[in-house]
Amino acid sequence: MKASRLAAAGTLAGSAVLALSVPAFAHVSVQPEGTAAKGGYAVVDFKVPNERDNASTTKLEVTFPTDHPLASVMPQPVPGWKAEVTKDTLDKPLEMHGKKITEAVTKVTWTADGKGIEPGFFQKFPVSVGTLPEDTDQLVFKAIQTYSNKEVVRWIEVPQEGQEEPDNPAPVLELSAAEEGHHGSSSSDKAADSKDAEAASAKTDAAEPADTSDTTARVLGVVGIVVGALGVAYGVLAGRRRTDA
Repeated sequence: MKASRLAAAGTLAGSAVLALSVPAFAHVSVQPEGTAAKGGYAVVDFKVPNERDNASTTKLEVTFPTDHPLASVMPQPVPGWKAEVTKDTLDKPLEMHGKKITEAVTKVTWTADGKGIEPGFFQKFPVSVGTLPEDTDQLVFKAIQTYSNKEVVRWIEVPQEGQEEPDNPAPVLELSAAEEGHHGSSSSDKAADSKDAEAASAKTDAAEPADTSDTTARVLGVVGIVVGALGVAYGVLAGRRRTDA
């Protein structure tokens, strides 16, 4: 009896340790390729792992934020998948490169042409986005993952700071600080331009006296030639008068 109880207790303890050591299930996430700076453009990857051992992921729907709409959204072609972009009219138009944008992408849907993401694999879906907003530190993209057995998993719960991660967290893109010089020239560029302008002005100022001196020399040279010619003419005339006398 004691042996059986000890064995049962050991099994229970082992199960508890195993349960604690099992990592949390992977979920749909989003990460930039490089940086995602405020006010700029970025390529972001939506990473989709397959969490089932008896079904494949055959569809992914990603909803784009409407509180911070993105004027430019371009999915990169993914072999074996068809991408569909959905646009809606904006309540408030955006301005981009001097043009007003009245609609923005609200959803991108990827549908598998073949087997999709099979058990034990994951797939990345790259998207070029911009311009990124400057009045927020993150963007939330709610996603819906559909399996070949018709199961649907909704990754739509927004993580809250200071709280535990929800069971089905939505993908969150963290934005970095705006890059220097994004809005026109930076202060260093302006200083360099100012120095260049001063140097050009100095060259111009130095060139002006040289031009004046050159002009004066030319005038004096012409006057000298004229005076010399007159002197020669006077000498010739004076010689003739002496000869005649």
